[in-house]
Amino acid sequence: MSVTTIESTGLAQGIWSLDASHSTVGFVVRHAGISKVRGQFTEVAGELTLGETLSDSSVTATIQAASFSSGDEGRDGHVKSADFFDVESFPTLSFASSAISGDTEDFELAGELTIRGISKPVTFKGEFNGVAVDPFGATRAGFEAKTVISRKEFGLTWNAALEAGGVLVSDKVTITLDVAFVKAA
Repeated sequence: MSVTTIESTGLAQGIWSLDASHSTVGFVVRHAGISKVRGQFTEVAGELTLGETLSDSSVTATIQAASFSSGDEGRDGHVKSADFFDVESFPTLSFASSAISGDTEDFELAGELTIRGISKPVTFKGEFNGVAVDPFGATRAGFEAKTVISRKEFGLTWNAALEAGGVLVSDKVTITLDVAFVKAA
C-alpha cells in the first residue's frame, strides 16, 4: 500500500469503525518462567481513517482497563488492582498512531500507547487480511498485528521472587491484535 493507493487494495478512503464483537485485543506474558498466560480486553473502541495512501491514514483506539480478562477471576482482580492497571485511577488504555508504512504484506503501525497514564512509542508489525462485504451489506476489513512492550516502562512493576530464582511475571508482554473494521456509511 505504500506505493499504491488505498483503493488498489479493495479498501475505501474514509472512516472505518472497529467492530469490537469481531475483534480481539490480546496479550501473552510469561508466568513463573515456565508457562504463558493469555488473555484479552473485551471492551475496545477504535477508528481507522484511511487516506489516499497509508501515510495519509491513522488509527486510534481506547480500551476499558476493567475489561481485562485472562479467564481467572482471582488473577483478573489482581491485575485490575493498584498493583497493575489500577483501573479506578486509570480506567482506560489508549493508542494513537503517528505513522503507518509498508504494504499489505508487511505494514508497520507506529504510535503512542498509554497505560496507567504513561505514554510510550510502540510499533506494531502487521498484515492486512482483506476486505469483504457481509450478508447485511457492511464492508469489513481485517488486520492482524503485534508488538512487544516492557510492562515496567508503563509503571506495571509488581512482581514476586521465585524460590528457584527469577520472578513470577515477566517484564516482556506481547500485545496481539486481530481486528475487524466496518466502513462508515
